[in-house]
Amino acid sequence: MLRYRITVGLLLLTMSAGASCAMASEARIYPHIVWRVENPFRFFADPADTKVHRATFLELTDEEHETPVLAAERALAKRHADGWASVVLGRTCWEAEKNRHICPDGTDYINPQSHAVVAELKGIPDAASVDCLWLTSPKGPDAPRGQAVTARCSEPVELDVPYPNGAHVAVEVGGREVAATDATVTDLFIVGMGDSFGSGEGNPDLPVRFSRERTAAYGNGSNPELAGYPVRVGGWRQIGDDKFIQENARWLDQACHRSLYSHQLRAALQLSLEDPHRAVTFVGIACSGAEVSAGLFLRYKGNEWVSHPPELSQISAVAEAQCGKHKAPPHDLPEAYHIRGRIPELKGLVLRKCEAEHARRIDLLMISIGGNDVGFSRLVADAVLTDKSMLKRLGGWLGQVEGAAAANEQLAVLDARYKSLNRAIRNILHVPWNESDRILLTAYPGLALLEDGSTVCPSGRAGMDVLRDFKLSAAKAREGSALAGRLNAAMRESAREHGWSFVESHRKAFLGRGICAGWSDAAFSTADDLRLPRNVNGVWEPYNPADYKPYASRQRWFRTPNDAFLTGNFHVSASLLQKVLRVQTLSWFQLVLASTYSGAFHPTAEGQAAIADAVVETARGVLAKYENERM
Repeated sequence: MLRYRITVGLLLLTMSAGASCAMASEARIYPHIVWRVENPFRFFADPADTKVHRATFLELTDEEHETPVLAAERALAKRHADGWASVVLGRTCWEAEKNRHICPDGTDYINPQSHAVVAELKGIPDAASVDCLWLTSPKGPDAPRGQAVTARCSEPVELDVPYPNGAHVAVEVGGREVAATDATVTDLFIVGMGDSFGSGEGNPDLPVRFSRERTAAYGNGSNPELAGYPVRVGGWRQIGDDKFIQENARWLDQACHRSLYSHQLRAALQLSLEDPHRAVTFVGIACSGAEVSAGLFLRYKGNEWVSHPPELSQISAVAEAQCGKHKAPPHDLPEAYHIRGRIPELKGLVLRKCEAEHARRIDLLMISIGGNDVGFSRLVADAVLTDKSMLKRLGGWLGQVEGAAAANEQLAVLDARYKSLNRAIRNILHVPWNESDRILLTAYPGLALLEDGSTVCPSGRAGMDVLRDFKLSAAKAREGSALAGRLNAAMRESAREHGWSFVESHRKAFLGRGICAGWSDAAFSTADDLRLPRNVNGVWEPYNPADYKPYASRQRWFRTPNDAFLTGNFHVSASLLQKVLRVQTLSWFQLVLASTYSGAFHPTAEGQAAIADAVVETARGVLAKYENERM
C-alpha cells in the first residue's frame, strides 16, 4: 500500500496542474523533464479513451483511491446514460470477426516497437517566451539518432521512445543543454482468461433501449400474465424478427459476452494508470460458460450464436497471442493433461504452443474459472425455478438443472482440473515454475448473502417477477451458499498448492449486495427497484422502462432476472426458437432467454469494479516483488 501511495503521488506530481506544479517548483527549482506514456492502456486504440480514465482517476479523492476502480466506475456512470463502454466500443485492439487482438491501424499490438510519450520541461523561467529544442537518442547498439522537436518551453511535446531499450531525452535552449533524462517504458503483458465472471457477462458494452409507449405480449394472447412487457425501440414488427434480433445488445465479443466492464480488463486498465512510465498490453479472452476442460483446454464456441465463434481454446488463443506475428503450431499432447484419466475429455489433446524464443513473457495471468466446472449455474437454476416449472423439465437451454449433491461430486475433481491447468500454464504458456504468484485466481463473491455473511435472501420473487417460473427458495439458496463456501475453500487450497495468488478480499465487500439487495415496498430509486415495469391498463408500473439506467449505481451488485431483461434482453430469431423447441406455443420461452442468457446472477459493472480493485491490490504486490528483484 505504501508503494502504491508513492506511485500515485508521482503520477499526480507528473500530470496535474495548479497546486501540484507549485509543489514541484518548490521541491525542484532547476529545469527538469517529466514524462508519461501517452496511451498507457494500449488495448484502447484511441488515446483519448484512455485519457478519460486517466482524468477520472486523477479526480478521485484520497478516500476513493482506496477503491479506485469502483470509484471511477461510479463517476463515469453519472456521465453516460448507456455506460462509458458504449462510447469506446469499436475502438479497441480486438477484431471479433477474426478472433484476434488486432489494432485498427495495423500496428504490432503484442510486440510494440515504440511508445509515444508526452514530455514537459519544468522549472524554467519565462517558459512561454522561450523555444526549446527536444532531442532523443535511442539506446541500444546501432540505434539511429531520434527525432528533434522545437516548441515553446511551456508546451508539452510528443516523442517516440523505442521499446524496450528506451531513449535519452535532452532539452536545449539557445544551443545549451538545460535538462536531460532517460525515458524507458515498462510495458506489462497482462492476460485474462476464464468464464462469465471474467468476461463481464451481464454488462453489455451497448445495452438495449426501451420504448416509452410500445408493449409486447409473450404468448398467444390468452394469458394476461404474459402481456404488457417492455419492448425495444426500433422498426421491428414482431419479437424475434430480423430487425428485432439486429438490435440485440452489443458486446466486445458477442459469442462470449465479453465486455469492457470485465474485472480483468478494468484491473489491467487501472494498473496502466498508476505509473506514468508504464504501459499495459492486455489480452482478454474469457468466455461466458467456459470450464477448465470445455473452454480453456478445448474449443468452446460461447453462449450466443454468431457467424464467427472462437476458433481456438483459450490456452491455444493465448499461445497464439504470445507469438505475435510468428506462428504457434499445434502440438499433440495425448497423455499430458488428463491426470491419469480423471479428466477423460483431455485424452488425445492438441494445443497450440508458441516456441519459447518467440513467446512474449506473461507478467500477470488473471484467471476466473471453477464455477462452471462444479455446475454452479445449474445449482442456481435449481434454487430459483419453482418445482412445478416446465423449465426444469425442458433443461437444454438452461442446462441440466442439478442440486447440491451433484455439485459436490464435481467439486471433488476440481483440484485435478486445476492441476492440469497449472501444467499447461507452465509448459504451454511459459510462465516459470518459480514465478507462480504471477497467476491470479479470483474467487467468486456470494450471490445471496446478507450483511451478516451467513443469512441468505428470503424466499420470494423479488427481482424475478419477469416470469412466473422464477421464485427464489431460501432453503436451496442456503445449500448453494454452503457449496459456494466449499468451492472457495477448494480454490484457495488449490491456489496455495500450486503457488498461485488467490484473490478473495472482494467477497467481504459483496456482503449485503447480493441478488435481493434493495428490496423494499418503495425503493429509493429506479435503480434499486427490484420490480419489472409492466404496462397495466395503459399505465406503466412502477416506472417507465425507458427510464431504466443499466449502469446507475445501486445497492445490489448482481443482476436479477429483471435487471438482465432490461439490460441485455437477449432474444433469438423466431425461426431458430421454433426449430430448437419444436413447439409453436412456446414463444414465451424468449422470456427465459431475455432474463437468463442476458446475464442474470452475474455481477453488475459496480460488482466487476469491486472485484477489479481486489485484483489490483494483489497485482501491485506481485509486480513490486519482481521489480525489486530486478533492482
